[in-house]
Amino acid sequence: MKNLSVFLSLFMLISVSLSAQIPPDQDWAQFGRYEEANAGVAVRPLAVLIGDSITDGWDGKDPGFFSENNLVCRGISGQVSSQMLIRFRKDVLDLNPKYAVILAGTNDIACNAGYIAPENILGNIISMCELAKAHKIKPVLCSVTPSARFGWRKSITGVSEKIENLNAMIRKYAEENRIPYVDYHSALKDENGGLPARYSGDGVHPNLEGYKIMETILMESLNMHGRQAK
Repeated sequence: MKNLSVFLSLFMLISVSLSAQIPPDQDWAQFGRYEEANAGVAVRPLAVLIGDSITDGWDGKDPGFFSENNLVCRGISGQVSSQMLIRFRKDVLDLNPKYAVILAGTNDIACNAGYIAPENILGNIISMCELAKAHKIKPVLCSVTPSARFGWRKSITGVSEKIENLNAMIRKYAEENRIPYVDYHSALKDENGGLPARYSGDGVHPNLEGYKIMETILMESLNMHGRQAK
């Protein structure tokens, strides 16, 4: 409890620091994006999927996957892990799902909100896991999906290596803490560590075929973890 209090104090300081640099009329974490949709969730979801554009585009490409499996999509395009952490309460905890499926890191590596060290990306992911556990929600960690370059941030080099390094950190934390790790990366990557054209139009965002592969991997993980928990 003491550690959680320290974390919350530090988190408030970070939030205040960030808010000083953001226009006062801007909803930086985009709490408003899902406000109405959250109010309409009447049944406890099996899982909430929180993430960036890779998650955001998923339910648009295959809405049946979400409705048929009682899943809720809470991805927001362009977001970094800090923004996901800030809205984690509203978009995940308050919906009280059985699982919180966390897919974060692409936009951190792309420096969408400025540079952030890999250990701090992992720290944001760990904080989401800790918050989920504190609310008796089971966290599920996903690998960052493969990319060889970012079209909107061409100055970032060594993209595939940075993704693989972050994934190794996420996997290690998941294994050490008995958290399910969903490995999209190994199933989707090409020989260069990128996302091949058959799975994506831009080398970053999956197409329907790519999402279908991710769906199989995710549901196998959730079903396996559900059986083990019985």
